[in-house]
Amino acid sequence: MSVPDYMQCAEDHQTVLVVVQPMGIVPEDQFFRIYKRIASVSQVSIRDSQRVLFIRYRHHYPPENNEWGDFQTHRKVVGLISVTSCTTAKEWPQTSDRFHGQKEVFGSTLYDSRLLVFGLQGEVAEQQRTDVAFYPSYDDCPDVEKRVEDFVESIFIVLESKRLDRATDKSGDKIQLLCVPFEKKDFVGLDTDSRHYKKRCQGRMRKHVGDLCLQAGMLQDALVHYHMAVELLRSVNDFLWLGAALEGLCSASVIFHYPGGTAGKSGARKPSVSSAADAGKRHRPGAQEVLIDPGALTTNGISADTSTEIGRAKNCLSQEDIIEKYKEAISYYGKYKSAGVIELEACIKAVRVLAIQKRAMEASEFLQNAVYINLGQLSEEEKIQRYSVLSELYELIGFHRKSAFFKRVAAMQCVAPTIPEPGWKACYKLLLETLPGYSLSLDPKDFSKGTHRGWAAVQLRLLHELVYASRRMGNPGLSVRHLSFLLQTMLDFLSDQGCFYTWHFVSEPGAFPPLAWFIWAYVNTAIVLRSAPKQSV
Repeated sequence: MSVPDYMQCAEDHQTVLVVVQPMGIVPEDQFFRIYKRIASVSQVSIRDSQRVLFIRYRHHYPPENNEWGDFQTHRKVVGLISVTSCTTAKEWPQTSDRFHGQKEVFGSTLYDSRLLVFGLQGEVAEQQRTDVAFYPSYDDCPDVEKRVEDFVESIFIVLESKRLDRATDKSGDKIQLLCVPFEKKDFVGLDTDSRHYKKRCQGRMRKHVGDLCLQAGMLQDALVHYHMAVELLRSVNDFLWLGAALEGLCSASVIFHYPGGTAGKSGARKPSVSSAADAGKRHRPGAQEVLIDPGALTTNGISADTSTEIGRAKNCLSQEDIIEKYKEAISYYGKYKSAGVIELEACIKAVRVLAIQKRAMEASEFLQNAVYINLGQLSEEEKIQRYSVLSELYELIGFHRKSAFFKRVAAMQCVAPTIPEPGWKACYKLLLETLPGYSLSLDPKDFSKGTHRGWAAVQLRLLHELVYASRRMGNPGLSVRHLSFLLQTMLDFLSDQGCFYTWHFVSEPGAFPPLAWFIWAYVNTAIVLRSAPKQSV
């Protein structure tokens, strides 16, 4: 897996992943109108049940990330909604074939799929099909949300079926060994009858069942399965999956303690029924993970009835223990080069939790670790996204200057030499956003004589970068304005060489000659006055 999701948060472990994609020629604005309506159905209360199913939508998802679905089930694409335009009955067979081809991309993991067809009317559109919905136009589709709700309920039925199948597996000692992609070659030729191998299979399956329980809205059951998975995997030093079990335990505990979510206002969610109902059952602070009695396990290590185990298990980790377990999980991920994306995302999730707990220094340690995680060869766009997200997270914990630093790095990445068409406008916009972090304002009224806030050398560098970026994006007037501001407010901190640099810059081709000579005169006068001996009164 090479593409991290920088928006990941702990509560995403409770969601099922649905991909919404355009098919064929679909106007971009119309697609995103429909996508917004689909994404508004973010949680569905299941009929005849007190459970709630949470949905995470993506309009783009790398197929290689889907291969990690057994490792963490919230990474598995279980639903597909295709949006397409089709105006004549002759186009319908080709449209149907395209839909089947799109399903094959995620075919191994899909629970269900839907096709929304816009523009087709007549005999074909009158067919009654559960997997296809026909609408006359993008403006005339009143029941999109209702169809999405029905689609989500069908996903829940399959999810619940798989959860029960896994939890009541009757295969005895022959449990399937779940693997991540890079592990498969390592298990060829192993003794499948050894006690060590069987425990590994049991621990991984127990962790997998915990994931399914969490997605199915059974928080208490998930906690029990995660606890047991930790004990089994720790006993066989299965570090990668032990890290995943610990992270699952952390996620379930975060959902329990913070039912409103950790993603901020944009990701706020209503408390789920299961977590709200258990709000009065939280254990005392400082409680540690439970030690599971081996006698409680069945022959295959998976018990269908967890009610007795729930009584013995601590409900969840305390708020302090959540962070300790995150640290432990991240240390295990760090042992595997191929798990860099998992490690990075775990750091981001921990930071969001620490931000809510107002533990900024500990959050900065996780972010510092995230900076040095090697993800291999990243594209320039991925680098920009990575630095921008680091900036946002530092801003979230109150590290404004550090946030400004990474935003400035992202700005410079927009115009890296390796980019065929440098994005000077994006660079300029990001540079403007760094100003508050460096205590710099573009309003001359904010500068008082004799007082100065911030590091003058860094502010000068930033202003010069604004001047250069505005020139390169084709706005020489704006660059002269920034230079005038620089001379008016920062002249005391400019060396003589720096003063002359400003004139040489504005006198380059493309600048305004009258302004260039005015600044030249201003600079010379300022240098003379600054170097003249002061008379004593």
